[in-house]
Amino acid sequence: MNRRLALALLLPGCSVLPDRPYVETRRFPLEAARPAELPARRPAGREALLVRDMRAGPGLDRRGLRSIRADGTLAIAAYAEWAAPPAEAAEASLRAWLRASGMFAAVAAPGSRIAAALVLESELLALEVDASGTARATLSVLLVEESGLASARLRGQFGAHGTAARQGEGEAADARAMVAALGAALAVMEAELAAALNRQPLPR
Repeated sequence: MNRRLALALLLPGCSVLPDRPYVETRRFPLEAARPAELPARRPAGREALLVRDMRAGPGLDRRGLRSIRADGTLAIAAYAEWAAPPAEAAEASLRAWLRASGMFAAVAAPGSRIAAALVLESELLALEVDASGTARATLSVLLVEESGLASARLRGQFGAHGTAARQGEGEAADARAMVAALGAALAVMEAELAAALNRQPLPR
């Protein structure tokens, strides 16, 4: 053993052991599935949809669970986080939700060889629980119709907001509530997309 280390261990008040016990980080999946009881939507003339990568709003590139204190300040959990970056996980839920909805002939990812006439862009703007125990999730969505190089028509632009009440206490309850809030926001997104598809495209 190194002589200096041995001396440090023998001296009173000296220790190389950590002052605090090890705390294992808990990781929660962010997966919001479309409820099976919701009927599939199958509008006439279904098109393929290209879903671009979801952007992360300010601060939402971090995995730590977010909460809003009673004084309005933001807290990020040190030992509780999402299993994947929240925007990445929310995008996976969005893709699966749209596939299950039946609104599109196919739901493609960037790099796909499918020719998609419709393109969806999105951003995760909020995913948190407040001091009252209400979780909220907010998405910004843009739907455009592409008809050629540098030619696109806006079909819809909207925000999709969802809330859910926390059931229970602790970080696991927070995570469950935020997943439910994301599901509520995706349900709003689906309804808005269906309405946008039924409207005439806006002029270029």
